[in-house]
Amino acid sequence: MASGTPEIVRAGGKERRRPSRGMYVLPSLFTAGNIAAGYYAITQSIQGSFADPSFFDHAAIAIGFAVLFDGVDGMIARLTNTASDFGRELDSLADVITFGVAPSLLAYIWGIRMLPATMMYPHLRDRIMHVGVFVCFLFLICGASRLARFNISVNPQPRNPGRPGKKYFVGMPIPAGAGVIASVVHFENGSPISDPRWSAVWLCLILFTGFLMVSTWRFWSGKEISLGQRHPFQLVAVIVAVGALIALYSEHVLIVVALGYLVSGVLARLAYSWGQKKRKTGMQHG
Repeated sequence: MASGTPEIVRAGGKERRRPSRGMYVLPSLFTAGNIAAGYYAITQSIQGSFADPSFFDHAAIAIGFAVLFDGVDGMIARLTNTASDFGRELDSLADVITFGVAPSLLAYIWGIRMLPATMMYPHLRDRIMHVGVFVCFLFLICGASRLARFNISVNPQPRNPGRPGKKYFVGMPIPAGAGVIASVVHFENGSPISDPRWSAVWLCLILFTGFLMVSTWRFWSGKEISLGQRHPFQLVAVIVAVGALIALYSEHVLIVVALGYLVSGVLARLAYSWGQKKRKTGMQHG
């Protein structure tokens, strides 16, 4: 068979055309864009510590674009039936760099390293910096562990199951965790934290986000949304509206989306625990 000619295979009694080899490159191009955005975010974070703080905002925006690339490459692979072991491995490595290393470095430099050296209590700054290195590393290792668990899991089920037939992520996905950090930095337009009290709050947010990534709590996956559904126009209209809002009010919209997604997993867990206690109480009284 000539190179590039689709091969006809039988699956379920139906003939389907296997994608040409060139089609397998398409999802990997978006994965490469993911890696490029992560590398750019790292370089901008380092530059921000020596020059204009707007470089931090550039790093946050790059991570935001990487989240988009990460969603597009998986969607293209599913639509074109070009998912492969190579693509999955490359995607995981890209996620560690872009959603693990890049946001953890940005979180440390923006929220900890940039604390003024002329603080009233210089020893407090040193202690916060030491704790900050450890907490930001924990975020990285939690994200890597989340990816490893995702790669080896087959049909994982969250500890607090949701609606039957609806798909959920077990633990917060690492792109969402990186999005929390990037959205906060972007909301501040890259202006770094200068108050140690806010640095302490920042570290708590990073630590809690890392915990959510390795938790077994359910998070909405959105996999039931498809352009092939009955009313694709409505979906396209929603996507266009959200895109317009992000273009006009990105600082506010992105932080609401990122923190809202984080809170949704917490609320789902609390609601499930409350429902379990209510059922146990009803059984005891019954």
